[in-house]
Amino acid sequence: MKRDMKLRPLAIALAMIALLLVAACGGSEEQGMPDAGQPKNDQGRAVPVPAQGQSTERGRSTDGEQSADATREPDSAAGQISTFALDVDTASYGYSKRILQEGRLPEPGQIRSEEFVNAFRQDYPEPEDDGFTVNMDGARMPENGTALLRVGLQTRRADAEQRRPANLTFVVDVSGSMGEPGRLDLVREALHKLIDQLGPGDQVSIVAFSGEAEMIVSMTPATGKDRLHAAVERLAVQDSTNLEVGLTRGYAEASQSFRPVATNRVILLSDGLANVGDTSWQGILGRVKEFAGKQITLLCVGVGRDYGDQLMEQLADNGDGAAVYVSSVDDARKVFVEQLAANLDLRARDAKAQVVFNPSVVESYHLIGYENRQIATEDFRDDAKDGGEIGPGHSVTALYEVRLRGGASGQLATATVRWQEPDTRKPAETSRSLEVADLSASLWRESSARFQVDVVAAAFAENLRTREQFAGEGTRELAEHAIRLAETTEDAAVTELARLINQASSLG
Repeated sequence: MKRDMKLRPLAIALAMIALLLVAACGGSEEQGMPDAGQPKNDQGRAVPVPAQGQSTERGRSTDGEQSADATREPDSAAGQISTFALDVDTASYGYSKRILQEGRLPEPGQIRSEEFVNAFRQDYPEPEDDGFTVNMDGARMPENGTALLRVGLQTRRADAEQRRPANLTFVVDVSGSMGEPGRLDLVREALHKLIDQLGPGDQVSIVAFSGEAEMIVSMTPATGKDRLHAAVERLAVQDSTNLEVGLTRGYAEASQSFRPVATNRVILLSDGLANVGDTSWQGILGRVKEFAGKQITLLCVGVGRDYGDQLMEQLADNGDGAAVYVSSVDDARKVFVEQLAANLDLRARDAKAQVVFNPSVVESYHLIGYENRQIATEDFRDDAKDGGEIGPGHSVTALYEVRLRGGASGQLATATVRWQEPDTRKPAETSRSLEVADLSASLWRESSARFQVDVVAAAFAENLRTREQFAGEGTRELAEHAIRLAETTEDAAVTELARLINQASSLG
């Protein structure tokens, strides 16, 4: 015993010396043997991975909240991996368009730059199967050493006759605020258009809510169009807005009528101005979490001059769905007629993208938008973590500002998309890389017209959000680019973008 006591101080001292030596050598032996699943650059070296909760994009934490000191400065080179959930929402652009047309500037907090970009048609090739194509291109900027990088993801379109049957539960806001012109009347028009497009395998139910929820029509085959149209006409304005009770009743109906062979979707049509019951998206989704986990997706359709944008966006992002905004009959036709298959059917569940930059080529990067969709690097291949739900014919675009190292060449970045097959939940991935030599020498002279449209849309959004120039262009130059691109693409949506930029410029 005495001998053991004499040896104990020596053992402790030796242990402390060993720890100091490990620290001096830079850590554990894992440094020399990176994990097999850790991303690597084109030299085969492991790329640094941010820890859980560490900022993956400058000023934004992995829980989706934007920090107080967030800026548009490029991200630190400490973490050369960008990971985010795919997003096909366009509500921010639709609502901002309405506000500008009324002669007002949208609030900065209502601007989500990726939704401006994703509101425009793309020219990405479609895959031959039910997965994705990954497209990458880019262009050098006039500023020395900077470039814009575009990552585009595309699913294959589906004809109406190829679409799987749908079980649709409409949850319709009939509260007092929906009585204003352009709200419930527009919702009724949209529902009539959708019912006329449905096929014999589809089924529809309608729940109306104000202070309470009411079943207007239970799940009915779309062949009974007369009954469904009559139910739509019975929708009438009542009083307060208890969105929680409406969604709870709607999800219960969707769950009771669930068909494994069909697309099961709840479609919320509301101005998002909840004032009774639980008015937080966390509380509302908490009530329907059990139903939402049963492969029932959500589409939020926003209406109204005064619109609860944040509530509807968060319900969609966290409820396995998407958010769109309609302000006219033309908008309703686009959502429920032209884009019917994309908005009802599914190609992929929990889809995520990850872009790994080569640190020997890229000094720093900055992802434009996706503030609410960024996820931790290690969650990319965790299929229990939520991603985005993507329909047939959907495109998703992400733009990066990239600062290149002087004289750098070789592989610039690799983009990977991971998703789950809608029915089996089997995961799949596909990737593509971009070389420095593939960058166009000039954005405005040599890159594709659709790439330039994306840059104009993103620059316009960033100007509205921060009142700062993006890509070195002010609103006057952006409008000129949009007018030129509208002629090149013969796209009415780009012509409208030019008008909106001019309108914003006149408002100051």
